[in-house]
Amino acid sequence: MIMQEKTKIELFKFDAAGGVVEMHAMIHVTDPTLTYTEQVGALHEAYARLMHGEARGAVAVLKRYFLSDAANQADYLMAQEMEACGCALSIVEQPPLDGTKVALWVYLMTEVETRVLPGGLYEVKHGAYRHLWGATALNRAATSEYQTRLLLNDYTMQLAEQGCRLADNCLRTWFFVQNVDVNYAGVVKGRNDVFATQELTDKTHFIASTGIAGRHADSKVMVTMDSYAVDGVKPEQIHYLYAPTHLNRTSEYGVSFERGTYIDYGDRRHVLISGTASINNRGEVVHPGDIRKQTLRMWENVETLLAEADCTFDDVAHLIVYLRDTADYAVVRRMFEERFPQLPAVFLLAPVCRPGWLIEMECMAVKRMDNKGIPAL
Repeated sequence: MIMQEKTKIELFKFDAAGGVVEMHAMIHVTDPTLTYTEQVGALHEAYARLMHGEARGAVAVLKRYFLSDAANQADYLMAQEMEACGCALSIVEQPPLDGTKVALWVYLMTEVETRVLPGGLYEVKHGAYRHLWGATALNRAATSEYQTRLLLNDYTMQLAEQGCRLADNCLRTWFFVQNVDVNYAGVVKGRNDVFATQELTDKTHFIASTGIAGRHADSKVMVTMDSYAVDGVKPEQIHYLYAPTHLNRTSEYGVSFERGTYIDYGDRRHVLISGTASINNRGEVVHPGDIRKQTLRMWENVETLLAEADCTFDDVAHLIVYLRDTADYAVVRRMFEERFPQLPAVFLLAPVCRPGWLIEMECMAVKRMDNKGIPAL
């Protein structure tokens, strides 16, 4: 952890000894009495010091800002970032639960070439691979179902322009849903319908994903989407995680995403864990109403998924934790600090897609590998 006057930076660094160095940083404001513009300025100062210090030589490939009030905050942030962002920029209203107005997750890499593609995706290139990031995709169709359909159809065309396919190359999505208790059903139907046309079924596979409450500055935007795809990855490098002792297939209750995915490169394994809650292998909410027990079961589920990829929490690079009720923050924060004191984490107010779930988390893990015959990352 890097403590500064008004901020703290939680940093994970993976160094593959001569290959691409990856870093995940969670940057937090430590003084909630600062104005919003002062908090943004403090974050940017902390980020600049990081890039001239521990992250020297790296470039940002994704920035995600978590805001407390997007309608009043997003325009200012966009104006600040658009001058020199140079990466996929995700902005979502998911208030930080530490009482501040803004927090930042940034994903950094070394030894890569970057550019914005004509279709709007952000390309990160190294060796045999092109990593394609999409951020804050949106439209203003009449319902959440139609917005989701358009998002995925447009994204499918963006991938096609790059010689990629949704089923073959997309590894991760995030759907941020305004009023998730009302609009998530439309997201599910829109996604199911598009996936059925793209050879994404319960007989093939789906895509790791998080569907969670999150608001755009424009109230007409009910759904925004972030995405991650890789060009150059082969089918045999991609594996799906099921943890059947603890979790069921999402298709059993009408939803279409994978619990997790891992990708093997020559020098490392990436593990992408979807938004995971306190659920059992019958698709039921476990420990309704009990935040402590739900947190423990959620950890157990994630730990089981990681184990299927031959990983543990020691390999995790960052945590994003979503809570439905601000009153649960103190308990949950204490539990995480006791078990994961060194992991970069952010805690957000963002109701999960089913009201009975009080908490959800997602994460990414990175593990050193020596896979002969597969190009390194």
